[in-house]
Amino acid sequence: MCSTYYIFYYLCIMIRRLSLLLLLIVPTMLMAQTRNKAFEDYIEKYKDIAIEQMELHRIPASITLAQGLLESGAGNSELAKKSNNHFGIKCGSNWFGPTTSHFDDGRNECFRVYATVKESYEDHSQFLKKERYGRLFRLSPVDYKGWARGLKSCGYATSPTYADRLINLIELYELNRFDRDPDAPQPVYVPEPEPVYEVIELNTHTIKNNNDVLCIVANSKDTWEGLSKELAISKRKLQKFNEADDNVAIHAGDFIYIQKKKSKAAKQYGKDYWHHVAQGESMYSIAQLYAINLKNLYKLNFKDADYTPVQGDLLRVR
Repeated sequence: MCSTYYIFYYLCIMIRRLSLLLLLIVPTMLMAQTRNKAFEDYIEKYKDIAIEQMELHRIPASITLAQGLLESGAGNSELAKKSNNHFGIKCGSNWFGPTTSHFDDGRNECFRVYATVKESYEDHSQFLKKERYGRLFRLSPVDYKGWARGLKSCGYATSPTYADRLINLIELYELNRFDRDPDAPQPVYVPEPEPVYEVIELNTHTIKNNNDVLCIVANSKDTWEGLSKELAISKRKLQKFNEADDNVAIHAGDFIYIQKKKSKAAKQYGKDYWHHVAQGESMYSIAQLYAINLKNLYKLNFKDADYTPVQGDLLRVR
């Protein structure tokens, strides 16, 4: 009876391993001929999180996305759907968060549970920052082939084809287009949009255009009350356009808008542009600089309302 049980148990393990191989290998073989819609959807959905992790930790976004695709079956694995675990990370002795039991190499193995997918991506980055993978961080974040082979060499996976599968995915879906080295010299952008046209000369200001939003450039003597009279706009509406109240001071050089701001910056700030935070800048001042809504600036950068930028941070504005 006992012998029969163990035969059945190990047979289950073999079936489980075969299923995982089919999940990971067969789709990759098929993708050599055509792209997989589920994989494309996954990339579109999580590419911004992968890019954010690259900026924070210097792990290629292409590697993170490729690993997420493989480990989670493009987000369709049981662990991914029920536990937001996209990288199959097990509990380990240093995990004190929620857990779940899952059949992997053995019965009822312990896996980490995350509140969000973003939390899973962040934990994956922290996992790779262990001493075991330390030498990978001497590679450039744009060297996806080196990272793929390095992960295999450092023992991330036992499959002899793991590195090749990552590389094939990256090249098939051109995931390396998301990669960049945060420490490499970047083009210097001067984020001071030139007015497209001048509308009317007022007593002390000229109405200008920034991101297709009409505004004036404040001087050191301006107040909300004074601008309200000069612009013939109620103070309440003027402050609403600028997401401000009486506690928000006006400084010389500030853009003061007389129309509703946009959800993202002008087209001249393309997808590869990052705002480099300067000393003293806030999320509010950056939103005013580009004529975008403050809440959209947080959303574009996956930041919570309690985030405070520091000098050197990189922020998307479009």
